[in-house]
Amino acid sequence: MAAVTKNVIVMALYFSINYINGSLVHTFFRHEIFSENPRYVLFIHMVINDMIQLTIAMVMHVTSYIFYTINVSLCCFLLMIAVFTTLNMPLNLASMAVERYIAICNPLRHVQICTVRRTYIIIGLIWLMGAIPILPDLFYLLATQPMQFFNSRIICGRDTLFYDPYLIEKKNISHMVYLSFVWLILVYTYFRVTFAARAAGSDARKARNTILLHGVQLLLCIFTYIGPLLEGLLVLRFPAFALDLKFMNYIFVHILPRFISPIVYGLRDQMFHKYLKRHLLCNVQKGGIQGKIQPF
Repeated sequence: MAAVTKNVIVMALYFSINYINGSLVHTFFRHEIFSENPRYVLFIHMVINDMIQLTIAMVMHVTSYIFYTINVSLCCFLLMIAVFTTLNMPLNLASMAVERYIAICNPLRHVQICTVRRTYIIIGLIWLMGAIPILPDLFYLLATQPMQFFNSRIICGRDTLFYDPYLIEKKNISHMVYLSFVWLILVYTYFRVTFAARAAGSDARKARNTILLHGVQLLLCIFTYIGPLLEGLLVLRFPAFALDLKFMNYIFVHILPRFISPIVYGLRDQMFHKYLKRHLLCNVQKGGIQGKIQPF
């Protein structure tokens, strides 16, 4: 019964967050004013990335309760997408911070530097950099394992699939490099924008606060990397609560960070909030009209 309750909670959170994110995506593509702004292009990429990551995390969580083990080939596919989207998140935050830094500290050249075309190139580079750490692991697995291995079943997890100590060490090093790189960018842009805010108006202060929220999001992203380690330590200390600890780790690692993006932009950004509110009000009004004309 506890497993059913946990899966119901996961599904409810999944549909709630993805409904909000879906509304943001719909608002973005419906109004051309957003698609012409690099800031919003990067934002909507982060939202779509969150939706993909949340979907993969939900599928892996539910299947672990229902089937316990899954086909190795399917596990490879799910893990590849999960790793791509997980590494995309901090890189996207760094790109958004740099865009805000240029807008505040070099406003006269912002239009020439931050174009929509270059933004899509940056997004392509983000996906490429997200793929670099995991693709060698897949090639190593293909080279060292027989084909029968990919038809077998396994408890799906990165460390259970890519269990070689060399691959685990490489993963830990790549995570530290990525996070250190993003932290340096966020700290540098935050202080530069902070100094600019002393002499500028409210726009600089808003940009500073936005970069600070990027830092909060990055802190939540760190749970993705340290979550399994903390979970393992807590399970050793409290083995009777292993399933509950796994569930709490899932909520903090995969659900909570996905909940931050709609709050940071969908509600804080005045322009996006205005169009999003209009979209939601239209949906409510349509629902009310359809309810009135329903036959008895």
